[in-house]
Amino acid sequence: MGLNCGIVGLPNVGKSTIFNALTSSSAASENYPFCTIDPNVGVVAVPDERLEQITKFIPPEKTIPAMVEFVDIAGLVKGASKGEGLGNKFLGHIKSVNAILHVVRCFEKEDTVHVEGSVDPIRDIEIIHTELLLADIDTVEKRILKNEKLSKTGDKKLLEEIEILKEVLEGLNNGTPMRLLPLSEEKRLCTLDLHLITAKPVLYVINVFDFEKDRGYIDTITAYAQNEDSKCVVLSGDVEAEIARMDPSEQAEYYEDMGITESGLKRLIREAYTLLGLGTYFTAGPKEVRAWTIDNGTKAPQAAGVIHSDFERGFIRAEVFNYDDLATHKSELKVKENGLLRIEGKDYVVKDGDIMHFRFSV
Repeated sequence: MGLNCGIVGLPNVGKSTIFNALTSSSAASENYPFCTIDPNVGVVAVPDERLEQITKFIPPEKTIPAMVEFVDIAGLVKGASKGEGLGNKFLGHIKSVNAILHVVRCFEKEDTVHVEGSVDPIRDIEIIHTELLLADIDTVEKRILKNEKLSKTGDKKLLEEIEILKEVLEGLNNGTPMRLLPLSEEKRLCTLDLHLITAKPVLYVINVFDFEKDRGYIDTITAYAQNEDSKCVVLSGDVEAEIARMDPSEQAEYYEDMGITESGLKRLIREAYTLLGLGTYFTAGPKEVRAWTIDNGTKAPQAAGVIHSDFERGFIRAEVFNYDDLATHKSELKVKENGLLRIEGKDYVVKDGDIMHFRFSV
């Protein structure tokens, strides 16, 4: 799909540690501010129990999961919007991603310095917010100046755009990120080509050392996120990195000992996938069972086009049943016998969990 999540935060909050665990890579995670100057990019499989279950009912030669891309972006500091700490370069990296995973440090660790001298999650969040707001303010102000020069001819469309941009600028100056401004869809469309950073959806990643000891931090950030209609994932970057180094049997034993069913990273990956507004449909046959990524609201021909452009161009119909029906009846044959296989046309909106066979002709 070409959509990705940027991992953002102050230096030394655990971004690269989490990225390394996510991708099982070895990006530098040294204890100094700018060890990640060029963004590291990793593609990660999306955990989906449905995919595993489908292979039990329709055994394939191979199984291919949906994927999501993560970008590890170097730590921002105060003044980044003015170029501090290579800020302009890092802000450019953030502009290029589709959603933001904001890692917040909620642990005390003597051997890992904090750039602000102490652990204060809300202060740290506000530092990042301020820098992103300032970057967007600069972008909008420049566009207004440009449009004002061009609108001297009396171009009505430009004059209308200037008024919309001034409304956006007022909101940003008042400390409200673009994603939370009460704007109509038409007004939002007017600003799309600006690629405003604060328009991107945000997921807060609460990085703790001890879940019980750091409970106060967790509750504080959760309340903060809820206030702006965002979500949180709580994990320990160090623990997840250790788990990532284990083989599968050791991981299973660890989860059993700790009384947990899955890692924090799996929750993070799923939440990131949702944050991007993505859904999954499946194709299933003896050669391959595969999860395909689509934008929520995608219609059948465009979903077919994810497989190959010919599928979309020559789309005739889709044969569809849902994962839940397969899970209930245990085989595709039983699904058909119970009248649960549907024929859908070009206007059908694909639902998350649909299992599809496409008919096409080119």
